[in-house]
Amino acid sequence: MKHDEAVPTQTLTSNSRLHRYAPALLKRLNKHWRTWISGCLIGSSVLATVSNGHFIQSLEHEAQSLMWELRGPVQAPEDIVILTIDEESLSQGQHYLADPENYPELEPIASWPWPRTTYADAIRQLLDAGASAIALDILLATPSSYGTEDDMTLAEVLKTDGENVVLAAQYGNIDLRQVNLLQPTLPLEIFRDTPVRIGAINFVLEPNDRIHRLSRQFLDALERAEADLLGETFIDESGREKILSFAEATLTAAGLDYRQPPRGNYIFFHGPARTFEHVPFWSILDEQMWTSQLDSGRFFQDKIVLIGSTATLHQDFHPAPFSKSLLYPTPMPGVEILANTVATLRQDLAAYYTGQRPWLSALIVGGWLSGMGLALSKIAPRQPGRRLIYAFAAAVAWGGTSFILFLQARIFLPVVVPVTGVLALAAVDFTVGFIRDQLRKKELRNTLARYVTSPIVQEIISQQDDLQDLLAIRKSELLGTVLSDRYRIVEVLGSGGFGDTYLARDLQRPGDPICVVKQLKIVSDDPKTHRLAQRLFQVEAETLETLGEHDQIPRLLAYFESNYSFYLVQEMIQGVLLKNGLKPDEPMSQRETVEFLLDILPVIQTVHEQNVIHRDIKPSNIIRRHSDGHYVLIDFGAVKQISNQLTDTSARVTSTVGIGTQGYMPSEQAGGLPNFSSDLYALGITAIEALTGLPPHILQRDARGEVLWTHKVEELNPQLANIIQKMIRYDFRQRYQSASLVLEALGKIDSSDLPELPTQKTGQSKADADDSI
Repeated sequence: MKHDEAVPTQTLTSNSRLHRYAPALLKRLNKHWRTWISGCLIGSSVLATVSNGHFIQSLEHEAQSLMWELRGPVQAPEDIVILTIDEESLSQGQHYLADPENYPELEPIASWPWPRTTYADAIRQLLDAGASAIALDILLATPSSYGTEDDMTLAEVLKTDGENVVLAAQYGNIDLRQVNLLQPTLPLEIFRDTPVRIGAINFVLEPNDRIHRLSRQFLDALERAEADLLGETFIDESGREKILSFAEATLTAAGLDYRQPPRGNYIFFHGPARTFEHVPFWSILDEQMWTSQLDSGRFFQDKIVLIGSTATLHQDFHPAPFSKSLLYPTPMPGVEILANTVATLRQDLAAYYTGQRPWLSALIVGGWLSGMGLALSKIAPRQPGRRLIYAFAAAVAWGGTSFILFLQARIFLPVVVPVTGVLALAAVDFTVGFIRDQLRKKELRNTLARYVTSPIVQEIISQQDDLQDLLAIRKSELLGTVLSDRYRIVEVLGSGGFGDTYLARDLQRPGDPICVVKQLKIVSDDPKTHRLAQRLFQVEAETLETLGEHDQIPRLLAYFESNYSFYLVQEMIQGVLLKNGLKPDEPMSQRETVEFLLDILPVIQTVHEQNVIHRDIKPSNIIRRHSDGHYVLIDFGAVKQISNQLTDTSARVTSTVGIGTQGYMPSEQAGGLPNFSSDLYALGITAIEALTGLPPHILQRDARGEVLWTHKVEELNPQLANIIQKMIRYDFRQRYQSASLVLEALGKIDSSDLPELPTQKTGQSKADADDSI
């Protein structure tokens, strides 16, 4: 598309009536909000599609460009070639200028612009070689700078062979209000007075500033505009016939039949620049190239040859699919776009865009969005996040369907409006749903805050991470509270589903000493449940009082009922929790581990002799007392046991309830059937954690469920390994059946055979003291 001189082508008030009717109004709004919003969005999308505005068209054409580029290049017709005026051809003239005698054949292209005789010789040579048509994407609208004879030479060739030649015509910047500007820039009259075909090289520039449609659409729009102005059909100044598009003229010159696309008028782009075969112009002048590379001209046999510039110098590049985009940044020469139009028209490959009939696109968009709005209203009605995911999936599905239809039938459906519409529908749905959920949570939060003292409410709060601050508020409110007119709470150590634990001062003992108070939560207002809790609490308190007679078990100081809650008061142990001394990089030595086991096993033996199973032995329930260094076993789980049984009042009242901590709890205990060896299993796992510094969930197990740990300890004493391994057997029948048997086995180990490893020395801090109660 060139001149030969290279000219580039919306508050509620306190009104009583409003307060009276507001709940009903809000209920109705809450019920129908999705329908109303969906209707508004669908209506807006349909309206935008019908209006077919500049912005919508721009987005849709960009989507079409993306589809072409995602499809990728396809094979271009072999009988359409481009004889290109490229940098290589333009530079060949330098050889002639430097050495005319050795490069005489390059004289026709010695300097730009080339003489008209150069094109005349090329036309004659190509037609003699059997080319079916020659189409020049070059404007020949001004006299040659080489003189009249130069023009006459080309005219003579066109008189003889013009039936197979196409010359370019171009409309400039047209102001349709100016009738005199409706005339195109035509070739010189001397060229028009020959049988040559004239083809317009103009295209409609779409709202996205790219070329998409065949050039016939430009001419048709121009003719309609002129008919509106003059009441007649445009005829060129020669009065013969209206101008053809460049593609139409080229196919006519080649004697090939074609038909105007019955429905589609979008160019079928075969690919980016150089998809069609390029032949440098200078190669037809060089005898060796003509003979060897072009098979003495037989290469052009029965082919349509387009002559045009691809040189950067001439800047004949235009935005189109496969051109100046993210995927294909290389610009596309005008002559390559023309080649695509010729191939599209000849092979009847024109693509169709439903947006050419806005009512059809509006019908498609309205039907799609209505279906999606209905589907989203039925899917997970209380899960806006899931609906949002479904909407994204639906948008992808629409895009995929549109792409497949494009590939199979060359039909472009609207993509941007329906995809944007369904995403907007989901986004608004998600936003409104999210706001509604937040309002509901706020209302629930306010309600729970008002009744936070209720055990049932505290149970609910303890299971919700985002409500834990209510418990923190509750903790601050508890500080200073005096229980049973005796125990003043000074700190809340823990709060959970089974009960709360406090540090309190005993106001009826000299010095107001610190003690530990545990509250039992009864998650029921049923009187039968409350009476059952009283009986269970009495039994468990008596058991704890008996166990507390052992020096290494906290003494039970008191137990009482107050305000429908049950409390245990225990001795506070000053020391450090075992868990605070276990670290991967500073494990306990084997000798210290044996000393630990020898110190704690007699405590467990005493517990078992009282027919009690601890059920929750672990590092955080063992304290090393500061006063004498002995290990103290705490937290016998009475509160947990009672709470667990109260969840099913038909359950048998026994001390064998499935409670414990994952990792330290053996399989039979997890199934609700613990035995004495279950405590030994937990102690064995604790010993392994002491030796390795690793928590149990990190340790692997074999196919039989046995813990694999011995390889984690260097120079592990075989006797110690065997004892601990027997304590943690998966099958409880293969374990030691009493703590005394473990003590007996440990007594056979010679402490001198136990290797020394660096031992962590733990100091007491306030945080440690808090954790060690």
